[in-house]
Amino acid sequence: MSTAQEQNASTMEMKAENGTHGVDHAAKQRKPYDYGGNPLAHINTGDSVRLPAFGGEFQPGLYKSTEGRKFANPAPLGLSAFALTTFLLSLINMGTRGITGPSLVIGAAFAYGGLVQLLAGMWEMAVGNTFGATALSSYGGFWIAVAIILTPGGFEIVSSLTAADGSEVAFLDSFGLFLMGWFIFTTLLLICTLRSTVAFFLLFFTLDMAFLLLGIGYLLNGSGAPNGPCITAGGVFGILAAFLAWYNALAGIADPSNSFFLIPVAHFPWSDKGREMRSKVDNMDARNVQSV
Repeated sequence: MSTAQEQNASTMEMKAENGTHGVDHAAKQRKPYDYGGNPLAHINTGDSVRLPAFGGEFQPGLYKSTEGRKFANPAPLGLSAFALTTFLLSLINMGTRGITGPSLVIGAAFAYGGLVQLLAGMWEMAVGNTFGATALSSYGGFWIAVAIILTPGGFEIVSSLTAADGSEVAFLDSFGLFLMGWFIFTTLLLICTLRSTVAFFLLFFTLDMAFLLLGIGYLLNGSGAPNGPCITAGGVFGILAAFLAWYNALAGIADPSNSFFLIPVAHFPWSDKGREMRSKVDNMDARNVQSV
């Protein structure tokens, strides 16, 4: 036997003794030790796929999984834009800290409640959510319209509806009718939330009451000024609507990747999701015992 053959035979014997049976150690990949996973990794688990529907998704219909979606969820952005602007104007309507003029809200109404919410509504259209697109785009237009109306000296809408003697009754009546129109529109949306969740329904209910009371407050102007108690009550409902909008926005933002808990939205028992949750409870045995 040659020297080369003897060396090869010796190498094979050493590998056999080590249990490698001819497999080179360099060819084997070493599995790294698992230290518990990456805490910053976003893993789409079953719980994150089944996030509470209708609140953060701004969709009162059947919940659709976002697993294959190419767009992010635009609803929390639109809800947050609506919430902040509504919060500011409602505080002014309540006379907080003696503030009476609505000029403070004009910038937010143009930029955040108007433009950003309108963009969120268009993105809702892109993800196939008709309700979200209609609601967010419409309320974005509402805030832009309010900013146009209230801009001092800009479009001269208030001054054009002010009589020569300084009476603003024509403007108050016009603005009251404007708000009543939004009350009717919000009522239509409210009807579409009756099979969704308590959080989603309450958002539109409080907003609907805010529009109704503010509209009545501007129409009841016998003293030449809006009715104070109605405007204040409308501001209170506006505050509630703002916080409910933020709550629903949080329900759409929070998931297992960034939160230790999911936001409860309380499905109505007669909704599709509510019936599905009730069907998971098997009471057949209890019924059989009672029937004996």
